Amino acid sequence: MNSFEAGRRGDAIRSDCWVSFTPAKSGGVTLESKSKVESMYGEAIRSDALSTLTALGVGHGRLEIEDQGALPFVLQARIEAAVRRAQAAEAVRPGPQVCLPAVQPSARVTARRERFRRSRLYLPGNEPKFMLSAGLHRPDAVILDLEDSVAAGEKDAARILVRNALRVLDFGTAERMVRINPGSVGLLDLDAVVPQNVHLILIPKCESGDEVRAVADRVREIQRDLLAGDDACVFPEGALQPGEVFLMPIVETALGIERAYEIASAAPEVVGLTIGLEDYTADLGTQRTNDGRESFFARAAVVNAARAAGVSPIDSVFSDVADMDALLASVLEAKSLGFEGKGCIHPRQIEVIHRGFAPSSDELAKARRIVEAFDLATARGDGVVSLGSKMIDAPVVKRAQRTVRLFDLLTRSGAPEE
Repeated sequence: MNSFEAGRRGDAIRSDCWVSFTPAKSGGVTLESKSKVESMYGEAIRSDALSTLTALGVGHGRLEIEDQGALPFVLQARIEAAVRRAQAAEAVRPGPQVCLPAVQPSARVTARRERFRRSRLYLPGNEPKFMLSAGLHRPDAVILDLEDSVAAGEKDAARILVRNALRVLDFGTAERMVRINPGSVGLLDLDAVVPQNVHLILIPKCESGDEVRAVADRVREIQRDLLAGDDACVFPEGALQPGEVFLMPIVETALGIERAYEIASAAPEVVGLTIGLEDYTADLGTQRTNDGRESFFARAAVVNAARAAGVSPIDSVFSDVADMDALLASVLEAKSLGFEGKGCIHPRQIEVIHRGFAPSSDELAKARRIVEAFDLATARGDGVVSLGSKMIDAPVVKRAQRTVRLFDLLTRSGAPEE
């Protein structure tokens, strides 16, 4: 019979494993494994592998494992992917999901509409080595990516791996985001990740409000099923409770820019709107440059649409990970346009992004004067807030309070908001 593989192999691979599963009609389970940590964890690896096969309802077949330091959630994901590929090839109805016990509530960050999203670190969804230490870099958010960073033939395996990572990894104070795939594949992604304490879903290549509403409707449907007790996991202990899941559409085409406000206002779960400049400039038929002249209109349109819809405008990633001066210039320009954050593709970009979005001394001084005037007016019971001869309206006060909070955050620890 045919063998079905998942994962990666080779001496250069770390924190991952390769598995090969050959289904059989009889004869029980045969297991062969070798590991770079055989002396310490060989028996545990074999025990976890057999438990995973049992949970998947596999009673017969041959399983081969080459381990390069994979944690249990990775080993489990690779085995499940190989087994499900075998089941799909033989038109066998797949068994239930195999879920490790959930991360403890004390290790979680609560999803909130209002929070700082200055930096969002992209992590390839099929590369566990990048996930393990992501929280140590203190981004405001991590993005487990199921879209562009995952090859078409590995979407199924990445989906299982990301599901397991969300369930068991502690990303520190970072908001937990997942970029799903467009269309029907993205809806399958939602089935896997929404039950696992994800805070925000990024919707790529968005060109209409209908696409946002389709994702929002599916998220709500999954949550209703969870509340009804349908958590199809083999290991239910420590099961996660459904929490609020926010949405952030990504506009990446000329049509998406034209419909930016429609997209940003399509569902109450939307908390931000961001732009993908690599795809956008390709759609225009031009080249992306560091100074960004070719995308100025689109970026300004995203800021305007987001503000009109009452959500946060978030800038695209900066693709040159070696040029920190150019990155800082890009961040300062984004801030001047009205953006509140930027994507990043390497941990070294996080500190620069945070520094660039930090309030200047003049911004901070003005914000403090506004907050002090507001506090004084509130204490007096005044219905009107003024600073000198100028009246101050509520949006100005809110922006000033946010600026002061951001400065206090930076001076305390430089850590993202919890």
